[in-house]
Amino acid sequence: MKFSTALGGLATVLLAPTVTALDVDLDSPASIKAAAKILAKQLLSYYKGDQPGWVPGILPGPPPDGDYYWWEGGAMWGTLIDYWRYTQDETYNNMTETALLFQTGPPQNSYQPPNWTASLGNDDQGFWGLSAMLAAESNFQNPPDDQPQWLALAQAVWNTQAAPERHDDVCGGGMRWQIPLTNNGYDYKNAIANGIFFNMGARLARYTNNDTYAQWAIKTWDWVAGVGLMSSNYDIYDGAHVEKNCTDIAKAQFTYNAAVYLQGAAFMYNYTNGSTLWKNRVLGLTNRAVKIFFEQGGAVEISCELETHIQCTTDMLTFKGFLHRWMAATTQIAPIVHDLIMPALKKSAAAAMKACDSNGVCGFRWTTGSYDGMTGAGQQMNALAALSSLLVDQPYVHPPFANGTGATSKGDPAAGLDKTGVQDGLLAPITVGDKAGASILTLLMLSCMLAGYFWLSSNMSEAGKWNSFS
Repeated sequence: MKFSTALGGLATVLLAPTVTALDVDLDSPASIKAAAKILAKQLLSYYKGDQPGWVPGILPGPPPDGDYYWWEGGAMWGTLIDYWRYTQDETYNNMTETALLFQTGPPQNSYQPPNWTASLGNDDQGFWGLSAMLAAESNFQNPPDDQPQWLALAQAVWNTQAAPERHDDVCGGGMRWQIPLTNNGYDYKNAIANGIFFNMGARLARYTNNDTYAQWAIKTWDWVAGVGLMSSNYDIYDGAHVEKNCTDIAKAQFTYNAAVYLQGAAFMYNYTNGSTLWKNRVLGLTNRAVKIFFEQGGAVEISCELETHIQCTTDMLTFKGFLHRWMAATTQIAPIVHDLIMPALKKSAAAAMKACDSNGVCGFRWTTGSYDGMTGAGQQMNALAALSSLLVDQPYVHPPFANGTGATSKGDPAAGLDKTGVQDGLLAPITVGDKAGASILTLLMLSCMLAGYFWLSSNMSEAGKWNSFS
């Protein structure tokens, strides 16, 4: 994920014409479904991947950046799976299946397609994995037998991220933001990359009942809290630089960071049969998220959605939708916070609908009581998620499925890994000899890569230093 040039501003809000808001009764499931259908249609107006000459799965770009980032396509399909789950509208199911399968990437179906590998972040890959995980948990239509299956795709993403080369001892552990060491951001360890890995580990543990995933989730949580990316009050901060030993914490707080840890904690609460430890963590994260993001009624992206102007990037314009989706899902597997979450989500959804015009085109700011004209795929996803998630309590919306509770997706514990080597998957026993051999090979590869990197550096002018958003 990249933080691009800031978009919009107060002028956009002031110049937006007065329009009629989308008409929806939030106390009527039928009305919510009808309005959500309009919002979903408008969301798909940004997508061209089902048309000749366009690439399935990804979003083409809006100005000023020229394109949405690859990860945002993956996030959109997860939003549409939830839309189907909550409304039972199957209109976009085949399109969603095609898109999620097209972008899996050869040869190991781990959402690392060659066209995007050079600029890939752990969070980018992780968002596609989250959508695959949701498809498995929702019993979304399974791909043909000769195609990779949803659970296996999620396991492939998790396996590649659990590999030793993604975790180092700098800052005491944790994953870096970017994957290639030549990328700006490789020197940064952040909350979202590690949060997605934690979230997927918790969900895979519950789905498969394999405790290895849970132990990794615990290890990741402990590192995030220990390094200071999570405060004792459950504030989740953006990240820190490795050259500073992760002591320069960027304290920007984003909605999706709070939500990804909350949902993961809820799955761990469920997996541990309601343990006191995870109960307290779920309650702490819930209370903090409601307090800081919903204080004005509609959800606010507090670190970039300022009172006088908007300085949110293309990425940041999408985050509120994840907040709604993941908090709503939390209520199903950790009902202890249902009555804390749902009133906040309903007030926020009501505010979001006032930010949509009568045709279902939605803006970004939800606290002004009107449409602000700041439109885009992210803003549309936000509104769709906010509205459709209100249906989470409908009797037909089943809690996430798992092995033993009706799940149908097939898994592969060694998915995403090279199965020709001595290691047959991260969940298989690894010998001391395997570890030693892997360490030697890793050191040799890193030595060669670093030698090439420094040679290039000595022959090129120094690039501008990347800085985190703050």
